Amino acid sequence: MKLPRRQFLHLAAGAVALPALSRVARAQTYPTRPITMIVPLAAGGGLDATGRVLADRMRRSLGQPVMIENVTGGDGNIATARAAQARPDGYTIEIGHRSTHALNGAVYSLSYDVLNDFTPISPIVTFSNVYFGRKTLPAKDLQELIAWLKANPGKATAGTIAGGGSHVCGAYLQTSTDTSFQFVPYRGGAPALQDLVAGQIDFMCDFAANSVEQFRSGNVRAYAVMAKHRWQPAPDVPTADEAGLPGFYISNWSGLWAPASTPQPIIAKLNAAIVAALADENTRKRYEDLGQEMPPVAQQTPQALRDLHKAEVEKWFPIVEAAGIRG
Repeated sequence: MKLPRRQFLHLAAGAVALPALSRVARAQTYPTRPITMIVPLAAGGGLDATGRVLADRMRRSLGQPVMIENVTGGDGNIATARAAQARPDGYTIEIGHRSTHALNGAVYSLSYDVLNDFTPISPIVTFSNVYFGRKTLPAKDLQELIAWLKANPGKATAGTIAGGGSHVCGAYLQTSTDTSFQFVPYRGGAPALQDLVAGQIDFMCDFAANSVEQFRSGNVRAYAVMAKHRWQPAPDVPTADEAGLPGFYISNWSGLWAPASTPQPIIAKLNAAIVAALADENTRKRYEDLGQEMPPVAQQTPQALRDLHKAEVEKWFPIVEAAGIRG
């Protein structure tokens, strides 16, 4: 039977609208099953701890479990590619940080775009970098360290996780102070710190929380916190500004993303769960114990993460490229 043209067009328009209506309905009832939070690094590390604290509290707001899945390899690129390619339905999200979602875009040739293949949900926490040196190093403060590096060009050794944030931190110091030194790559921060304590390398740029106990024990020297404010667990360590290197800020941050094109109502529900988590006293205490700081409520938004993410890409890409760091 041949349908009248007007009736045919009406039915066709209805058929086209069905997928959109279905997406809206799914967003309204979301979530109806467990959510997977991809962590792009191994279990037991700092980002893993950040994700587990967050997931534990988010499930209370969402009414569904938030399951941690550690996907390792490729300096976080394997996991982040998987997150970028996941269905944009809110059931796969990824926690990442400055290295996985900014630096890696300059260091590696990736199958995804670090900015455009993700929908931001919210920043999570920030944590400071500190320049640590072996305790027998002749330099007593940051200015003496820079002077020592200039007096010994190409001789000093800095431990790095090859291609990662510590390598970029070292390259930034070189370009900012007109110094040169050798990079010694390690598979992880722990063996680099062990060699620093043993005096096998001269210094390294490391997450403050990773090395603070060695500093408190007198096994390493701390030259400066790469931030505007002193770090609460080690308040005697000066900031970069105070140490004579103004504006030398390297703030590590973490955020939560969904795949691009995830519906806005789903993003809003996930964001609300994060805001509730970061307001929870127990969550705040757990992050403080990890040496991590939460952003103000006004900055716990998708737009705040989008702005931070974009600014970090624009800042670090030229530095990485100028330093010739390639993975």
